[in-house]
Amino acid sequence: MTTSLSATDLCKSYPLPAGELSILKGANLRLSSGENCAIVGPSGSGKSTLLHLLGGLDEPTSGEVLLDSVDIYSLSEREKGDFRGREIGFIFQEHHLLPQLNVLENVLVPLLATEKNASSSTDRAKTLLDRVGLGDRLAHRPAELSGGERERVAVARALIRSPKLLLADEPTGNLDPKNASMVGELLLSLQKEEKAILVVVTHNLSLAKELDAVYRLDEGQLTKQATSV
Repeated sequence: MTTSLSATDLCKSYPLPAGELSILKGANLRLSSGENCAIVGPSGSGKSTLLHLLGGLDEPTSGEVLLDSVDIYSLSEREKGDFRGREIGFIFQEHHLLPQLNVLENVLVPLLATEKNASSSTDRAKTLLDRVGLGDRLAHRPAELSGGERERVAVARALIRSPKLLLADEPTGNLDPKNASMVGELLLSLQKEEKAILVVVTHNLSLAKELDAVYRLDEGQLTKQATSV
């Protein structure tokens, strides 16, 4: 079954004493299973805001986001949280690994509240960690890993529930060029294998050029780039 992501006329503004501050002015985005795109633009242009709206982490001023015909913002807060947990994987610049847990446990964290088949979950976590090159680091804690290794753990954790949508906010932002390239390649490879939709916010133009499409967000307007960023 083909998954679809549809964002239509997304607007986001904030009231200020001097007047309304518009961050997004009618952003539109359409993606299907296995497709990906990069969102680029100046710092402060609203890229992370757009990503949060796509993932149901923030409310738009107007517009809608549909993931497989489910209107995320028609859901109650509890329903929205359950939906995010099942269908959306998040990868952030700060990996947000729990320091007291080892690598395997960190990948399993999204399943703790709901997953009943511990054996199959553990098997999938080990498989994902093998695929990101950390199959021999299962018992290590985050402090014992490099920055690139911690980000690879975060990628595996985002994929543990086989989400339909992957949202990555500057996933290589804290990494040196070698590790940034490695993490970017792994993320794209795994996304294609899993047939998920991937949206990446990035300042890394080398990474952006590897994605299927590049959109630029500037002065509230989201526009698709023709051939380069």
